Amino acid sequence: MRLTLYTDYSLRVLLYLADKEGEIVTISELADFFKISRNHLVKVVHNLGLKDYILTTRGRHGGLKLARPAKEILIGAVVRATEPDFDLLECFNPKTDHCVITRSCSLKSVIFNAQAAFLGELDKYTLADMANAPKKALPSFKSIPIVHS
Repeated sequence: MRLTLYTDYSLRVLLYLADKEGEIVTISELADFFKISRNHLVKVVHNLGLKDYILTTRGRHGGLKLARPAKEILIGAVVRATEPDFDLLECFNPKTDHCVITRSCSLKSVIFNAQAAFLGELDKYTLADMANAPKKALPSFKSIPIVHS
């Protein structure tokens, strides 16, 4: 499973705002800090505002900040709100399902359960948990075992 850049940018914006603890932040500040296109961030910020994750103020002294405390924002909820869909397989969407083995296939339920576990794990953490986590090095991809059969 892979999250979209849109979700990645949304999480980055929220983490930055959580770290700033209520300060007003501008889109230009975010774009400079993350080295991301301002145009991309405008779309992300607009959507986060529509979803009530951030408050935006226009004008000379405008900017954005979290709409509620970081401890009330679940990472899983943000991912659900920013991903376009979770159709990991064709058969996950009845409108696009043309697979001839859908009725007898048990793979769908296994992948569905794996997806639920993934989102369930994200639901264990709030934005505050991530913003206040100790800044330690993450394991490299080399240390994650990949099993080949």
